[in-house]
Amino acid sequence: MAEKAHEIRLKSRPVGMPKAENFELAEVTLPEPKDGEVLVRNMWMSVDPYMRGRMYDRPSYVPPFQIGEALQGGAVGRIEKSNDARFKPGDLVESFLGWRDAFVSSAAPLTKLPASNVPPQAFLGVLGMPGMTAYTSFHRIGDPKPGNVVFVSGAAGAVGATVCQIAKIRECSVVASAGSDAKLAWLKSVGVEAGVNYKTCGDLLKAVQAAAPKGIDIYFDNVGGEHLEVALEVARPFARFIECGMISIYNDEKPTPGPRNMAYIVGKRIKMQGFIVSDFIDMREQFLTEMTQWVLDGRVKSEETIENGIANAPKAFLNLFTGGNTGKMLVKLD
Repeated sequence: MAEKAHEIRLKSRPVGMPKAENFELAEVTLPEPKDGEVLVRNMWMSVDPYMRGRMYDRPSYVPPFQIGEALQGGAVGRIEKSNDARFKPGDLVESFLGWRDAFVSSAAPLTKLPASNVPPQAFLGVLGMPGMTAYTSFHRIGDPKPGNVVFVSGAAGAVGATVCQIAKIRECSVVASAGSDAKLAWLKSVGVEAGVNYKTCGDLLKAVQAAAPKGIDIYFDNVGGEHLEVALEVARPFARFIECGMISIYNDEKPTPGPRNMAYIVGKRIKMQGFIVSDFIDMREQFLTEMTQWVLDGRVKSEETIENGIANAPKAFLNLFTGGNTGKMLVKLD
């Protein structure tokens, strides 16, 4: 009997904030794996903020999603059938073929997960792209020194929370911005000294100044907008700005005015650098070795927010833009 699978397709391009009607669930029949192919049943899939950019029809560092085609994202699955000598049934693999519960593929885009005592979904979070994003950019761009003050926006997300903990390992102090007191309480439980609830603090600049009275040496930016303007205001001379994301403007229908105080970059001699995680692929082995040990030692912890079932993947994605996640947003597949 032919195998059935389900996938989430882009039905229409969002204008402004994405909506459920921009997505559709489709059933497909999977072919039998040919020579060199495998059938994978996904167990976990990731949704990430950068995917919003792929929903625009415009040039970027990755091609846009196409209308009527399955979306793509990180996933961990189990090999069910294999016609490739490199894999056997039962092997766990990581791929970029999420947003579907099963697929047939050549072995080329699959990576076998290493034997490990960590749960497999960790390779979509702290040991996956979010963890590598945090680790590589914080070290390569941030150049942390003991005693540095680090300000992290979007600090309760998968990347931000990892940055906070790496900063503590590197003997920095951390000021974290997040959208709820519960998120800040969790961040403080993993060592963050000061937290700002940007939704309730009133004046964000005053709140950050109070949390970092001597200023900041490193800013890890996941939000952009007002947070970036505040960070420029409180930056110390020779501060390093790591521009990871600007989720506050991802759904804007027209360009948002930039920070009014960009002149600080000159006077304070600020280094500001954007990046894509693949820029630092040379650090992958270093990242996996060190981060795996930190996770096993309990020095880096991770939170997960989980939706169940492929049909709820759009809901999980939309919740990224309303603060509906603490830590890594995942979809658990049947």
